[in-house]
This record gives sequence, C-alpha cells and structure tokens, in this order.
Amino acid sequence: MKRITLTSVILVTSICGMAYAQDFGGFGDSPFERDFGDIKYLDSYFGIFDSKVEVSPGDKNVPFTVVFANVGSHDITGIQGEMSLPYGFSPTQGRGLVIHADSNTNSMAGDTFHLTFYMDIAPYAGIQEYPAAVKLEFARLRESGVRNDFFDFYFAVPGSGILQVKTLDPFLMSLQTNTVRVQITNNGTAPLSNTDISTLGDQVLMAQNVNSNLENVVIYESSWELGNIAPFSSRHIDIELYIPETLKGETLQLPLVVEYIDANGETVSDTRVVDFYIRGFVDVSVYGIDTITISDTMMVIGEIINEGNEDALFGFVTLEPLGTSNIASQTQFIDEIDTSSPVPFNIPLSFDGEPIYGEHDIQITVRYKDDIREEHFFTHAASINVERPPPTEPNGTIPGLDVNSSIGSSSPLLLIITGVVVAVVIVGVVVAIRRRRDN
Repeated sequence: MKRITLTSVILVTSICGMAYAQDFGGFGDSPFERDFGDIKYLDSYFGIFDSKVEVSPGDKNVPFTVVFANVGSHDITGIQGEMSLPYGFSPTQGRGLVIHADSNTNSMAGDTFHLTFYMDIAPYAGIQEYPAAVKLEFARLRESGVRNDFFDFYFAVPGSGILQVKTLDPFLMSLQTNTVRVQITNNGTAPLSNTDISTLGDQVLMAQNVNSNLENVVIYESSWELGNIAPFSSRHIDIELYIPETLKGETLQLPLVVEYIDANGETVSDTRVVDFYIRGFVDVSVYGIDTITISDTMMVIGEIINEGNEDALFGFVTLEPLGTSNIASQTQFIDEIDTSSPVPFNIPLSFDGEPIYGEHDIQITVRYKDDIREEHFFTHAASINVERPPPTEPNGTIPGLDVNSSIGSSSPLLLIITGVVVAVVIVGVVVAIRRRRDN
C-alpha cells in the first residue's frame, strides 16, 4: 500500500513538473527555447557589418545589414537572403518590394554571419521604426537539399546629423586680442548629442598632419561643452585669441575638433578648420592742435600719427565746431597716413557770420580706409583761441610806428637811398640808348 502511494506521489509530481516546465522553462514560448538546427536573428542597421551609418529620407543606395548567428551544430553554406521591404523603400537595383542580398556566404557552427542589402529611401519616409521580413536559404554540409527560414523584425531610420562649422566674422586684427564667434550648425535630421569642441596643440597637429599656422598665437581657452544640438539649429562658442604682428596679411587656419554622439549611438570625432584673414592694425591719434597766422590768414594746425602696423588709406581731416562756436566746417584731403612719420595738416579758419574772437571748442575728425577698404572715423575734441588781428592805419603806416620818425620823414638816409636809385635808373637808360645807336 505504501509502495502504491509513493508511486502515485512521484507520478503526480512528475506530471506537475512537466506542466510547470512547459509554462516557464520548457520548449514552448519560453525565451530560453533553442532549436539547434535554427538560425537566430541578432541585429539590423544601416551600414556595413563593422560600421553603422546615419541615413535620412531621400538617401539613395544605402547599405542595410542584417546579422544572424548559426546556433546549430552544423556548418551551413550557400546562404542567400531576400528581404521584404515596407512601403517607402525600394531596391537600388530592380523593382518591387523584395530585395536580394549582395553575396553568397557560409557560416560555421557557432559563428555569426551577415547579409547586406542596398536600398533607396523615399523622401516622404519618416524617421521611425518599420517592420521587415527576411527569408534565408541555406544548406547544411554533408546534407542534401535546401532549407528555408523566415525572420520578422523591426528596423529604424535614424536620421543623420550634418555638421557645419563657420565663423561669423572672418577678419581678425593683428597686434591685439580678438574675440571670435564660431557657429556650429546641425543641418541634418538627427540631433548631435553631447557635443564637445576643443582646439589642437602643436604636437597633435603634427601627429595628425593638420595644416595650421598657430605659432605665437595665444588661445585663452581650449575646450567648450555644447550639449545637444537639435536638427536644423545652431550653437555658438566665443574664442579669445591674441594675434602677433607676424601674421599680418596672412590667413590663419584654426583647427577645431568636434566630438558628438550620432543617431546610432556611436561617438564621432570630426576635425574642422576655420579660416581667418589677419588684418593690419591702424591706430590713429591727433595731437598738437593750435592756430597760426600766415599772410593775414589764420589756420588750425595739427599732426596725425599712426601707431599701428598698417598704413591708413584715403585720409581726410574735417574741422567742425562744437557748442556755441561759429567756425565753419571744412575738410582737407591728406591721402595716406603711414606708420613712419606724423602727417601734418593745416585748415584755413573761416566763420559762419561775423568772427567771434576768443576760445572755441572744435572737433577734428579723421576719416580713412584700412587694408580691406573698410572706412573708419577717429574724432578728437580740442579748444583753440582765436585772437583779434592787429588794426591797420588809413595811410598805410604800420600800427605803433611814429609817423614823425626818421623812416616816416625826409631824412638824410632817405635822400641817399633815393639818389642811388635815380642814378642807377639814369645809367641804365644811357646804356640802352648807346646800344641802340650801335645797332
């Protein structure tokens, strides 16, 4: 009786265990189900086997790779694949929605293998997941006949990030510190994630064979974190750098390394070179403002000095009144303002209306163009004193001179001078008459 009871318990326990195994670890729908004669689907993505690529709607002839594993105990050969495409995708070669793999491959037991398909993506396709199916045909070694296997899966069109780096102002000034704004733009359909930017040192430049002329250029900051750059948007960085005089008139090549994570989750490092033109430095100043009188004409004088390393071109000096001054505005052309010596100017003084004597506030404006023909203005405020001219007598005598002096009356000295002049005239007339008679 005990033996019958124990046998019954063992039988019931075995039946329950088999039922439990069918639900949670047997060979039904368990995730641990394995048929050693099957091929397992592993992954699918745009790109080739060892490199993923970003794609966007409208791309043509893009590779699409499906990776499988031969989990059976037999080597397989003559693997061929066909893929059923969803709407919006088409084979690069051929028509319809079925595309054939590009190769005939083999796989040993326990190895992975892949099939690559080439397709076109329609412009109206969205950036999303799509269903697809692959049919495999293969044969086992040392067996006859062809086997078929089918796999349903989803793949995604990730979009693509398109990086563009440019400066908003391509001109830098030598002999001073410049603040440069560089724009990083994503013109693609996928975000650029965790974007970092850095400059390269001289040793790295030489190792990577990157053309640059950063010798003696001082860059105050070398790295910037931008985070995510959304599709069709831009971010900016400000670079502060000092340009030496030796680079005047040359093109500065500034390499920037942009690192980001693309739509496939892979880290991308891209080196871009931003070009700048180095301008000469024009540093104009005005000094020595004063007034002088030449031939009864009062003039405003001064000098212009250029302390930069580039000549100023097409220079003009303008005199303008300030405040209550009634001095008339006038302009004088002075041509080039070079760096070797000061350039003087003198502007005749005139008035709008009756002259007002005394102190006047004026402004001197220097207008010039630099080496890229960009116009600049430099202003200098000053004060001048306009003095009243000395009065003149009606009879033409010099003011302050006594009319009864020896010069102003008949004196022996005046008579002697007059006699000498008369004698010279007489001698000249006599000589002329004799020459005429001889002829």
